[in-house]
Amino acid sequence: MTLNIYLSGEIHTDWRERIVEGAKGLDVTFNSPVTDHAASDDCGVAILGAEDDKYWHDHKGAMVNAIRTRKGIADADVVVVRFGDKYKQWNAAFDAGYASALGKSLIILQPPEHDHALKEVNAAALAMAREPEQVVHILQYVLEGRLPG
Repeated sequence: MTLNIYLSGEIHTDWRERIVEGAKGLDVTFNSPVTDHAASDDCGVAILGAEDDKYWHDHKGAMVNAIRTRKGIADADVVVVRFGDKYKQWNAAFDAGYASALGKSLIILQPPEHDHALKEVNAAALAMAREPEQVVHILQYVLEGRLPG
């Protein structure tokens, strides 16, 4: 069994790299949004033309990025959504809801201080992990029936 995994959420820490590294040897493929923050913010105006109003600047970028995000989530068997400490990730919450609406297996990755704020998101998930390595252990178990250790 091969799992296609979409890694959504915050882009300011190494959580994606830790999962990809830990999953080496497993029958998985990974996809994610563009994690270059400047490129993600400016893709719309770089491709479709400048905007004087910041709202339309951001709107163009969000629409272009949504093409990649929708495709990645639609093709995924498992969607991992990371909520980090640095910013409020409204886009991550949207991705989690979209994945849930599509019936995707959803894993939430978050620190304890977000438990209350994300209670509804967590209720839609099949697992809530604290560390990227726990996500790797879930993948190992799902693919190989192997427990950590």
